[in-house]
Amino acid sequence: MSMHPREAARRIEELDQQLMDPSVVSNQQRLKEVSQERARLVPIVEVWTALSKARSELRESRELMEDPEFREMAQEEHDQLTVTVEELQKKLRIALIPPDPYEGRDILIEIRAGTGGDEAGLFAGDLFRMYARYCDGRRWKTEIISSSEVTVGGAGGKAVQGYKEVIFQVSGDDAYKYLRHESGVHRVQRVPLTETQGRIHTSAATVAIMPVAETVEVNIEDKDLRIDVFRASGPGGQSVNTTDSAVRITHIPTGVVVQCQDEKSQHKNKAKAMKVLASRILEAQEAEAAAEQAEQRRSQVGSGDRSERIRTYNYPQNRLTDHRIGLTLYKLDRIMEGTLDEVVDAMMEAVLQQVPTDIPEDDEQ
Repeated sequence: MSMHPREAARRIEELDQQLMDPSVVSNQQRLKEVSQERARLVPIVEVWTALSKARSELRESRELMEDPEFREMAQEEHDQLTVTVEELQKKLRIALIPPDPYEGRDILIEIRAGTGGDEAGLFAGDLFRMYARYCDGRRWKTEIISSSEVTVGGAGGKAVQGYKEVIFQVSGDDAYKYLRHESGVHRVQRVPLTETQGRIHTSAATVAIMPVAETVEVNIEDKDLRIDVFRASGPGGQSVNTTDSAVRITHIPTGVVVQCQDEKSQHKNKAKAMKVLASRILEAQEAEAAAEQAEQRRSQVGSGDRSERIRTYNYPQNRLTDHRIGLTLYKLDRIMEGTLDEVVDAMMEAVLQQVPTDIPEDDEQ
């Protein structure tokens, strides 16, 4: 539940006192928490102050409109203030949304080929490149954590690369905020490269967005892990198939299995695998905790479950359809080049529409 703006103002005063406390300043984690909470509350107070002023001026303009001498001038001011109040109410509604606990986190994006054989693998590769270009446009850093490639021979013998699975990290303050709703089944309809009759096939890939887990959130004990090392396979230079650099980690209590072979160093592969393992366990814990609220979470934008079909990419019609919000765009070619802003913005607006619209009234004088 969101707090009243006046409560936010009082809380800011408390936080300012804490920021002068040497014990808080010397504790990096505590300092970060206090600073982040203050940064979230300040916009609430600023917008509320502006809204209260605009409401007061709007009341004055209504009173002035009763005077025939000033009616025309007051009407113009009244119309402008009405628009201002509506805009400030929307801003305040956004500011009052309780923060997501993972806001500001780096994320792991996991893309897996689903039904459709080699074509699904090629589509998984297309999705990876789409997200990578979108992230690049926003100046977010991306790094492949783990990948399992698939190469398909197309027309004229030209080989095309896709992925059975690819996991990559995205580092950027707003990455989770903008991409959190991408989890689910992405369906593609097109003529595969290997299709000689020109028939349209339907394939799918799954996407999962996972916030990078912090150490304090997931307790992984060494005794609960089984670690296997083996020789990497596939492209990778002279060290491939000569050293046991690939790592497979099994978390025995949950049965979660992660493997990584992208790096030449066994140590680096293990570190990357542990990062993925922790994020998957955190994701599973969140899903279990949210199970009791499943009905409340089902909405027009979906639950974010990776098994839910969220989008269709129809190449013959150059069409993208998001089934959760009824969005259809006939610019699939541009979207696959990373121009995702219109799709992402529409989803975020749909989420905003679900937030209660009641804005606290001014305190009685």
